[in-house]
Amino acid sequence: MLRLVLPKGSLERATMQLFEDADLAVNRASSVAYRASIDDPRIDEVRILRPQEIPVYVADGLFDLGITGRDCIEERGSEVVSLGELSYSKATSNPARIVLAVGADSPATSLDELAATVADRPGRLRVSTEYPELTRRALAAHGIDADIALSYGATEAKVPDIADAVVDMTETGSALRAAGLKVIETLLVSHTELIANPKAAADPDKRHAMEQILTLLLGTLEARGKVLVKLNVSADNLDAVLTVLPSMRAPTISELSGGGAFALEAVVPKSDINVLIPALRDQGATDILEIPLSKIVH
Repeated sequence: MLRLVLPKGSLERATMQLFEDADLAVNRASSVAYRASIDDPRIDEVRILRPQEIPVYVADGLFDLGITGRDCIEERGSEVVSLGELSYSKATSNPARIVLAVGADSPATSLDELAATVADRPGRLRVSTEYPELTRRALAAHGIDADIALSYGATEAKVPDIADAVVDMTETGSALRAAGLKVIETLLVSHTELIANPKAAADPDKRHAMEQILTLLLGTLEARGKVLVKLNVSADNLDAVLTVLPSMRAPTISELSGGGAFALEAVVPKSDINVLIPALRDQGATDILEIPLSKIVH
């Protein structure tokens, strides 16, 4: 039913892991193959292509569904339907940022200040970037007529000899700082998104299949970093245990057969479990189980 295109490159590994965890494992002949398959009746075809191209191909109807970054969508100006944000990037669960950076010794601390600086200097501002259209629009909005050069990588290394400023993607900013640059403006916060061709998204059967796939992906991401805790506690210790037991909403409480004791379960952050389990035991909890989660679907 659906023709799906997934990103190759920096997002590739994280995307393949997400689909595997969502029980939508991507099968291909080798790690460099561009054609693949998913053993799911809703997905007929899978291709793996550069994320910069995906918005164009989805908008043109070559694919019904794709995963790419908001940065690629904005750069290409493609008309696609965003079905939802997926909270992962190449290294973390945080969104990437498209930022404007200058040399650390530059007096400018914002895009407005840079615009004022440029107005008082001879020549045009030289900017190196992998996002020329996005950069052009952002600078033009501040009255800056810049000489924008397309970068094919190592963008942060081009200041000050080749460029006065760069527009680049970063998750942490560490590479920019290591190159002696400082970020003065965030032009775009870029999440990974599941996007669809508008015509395909308007088809009821295809849209239903898209929403089901999105449910699996979001449920998988929601479960990351969380575990299910189950325990027993006597009636006398119930209140004490509840004071230290966090939960997504409220813990599930069931009275045990025979009365006088309860079974509790709650979804909690994995990062807290090393402190939580001893604390629960201190308050009288017994038979404590920690269970990994694959999906949480709201």
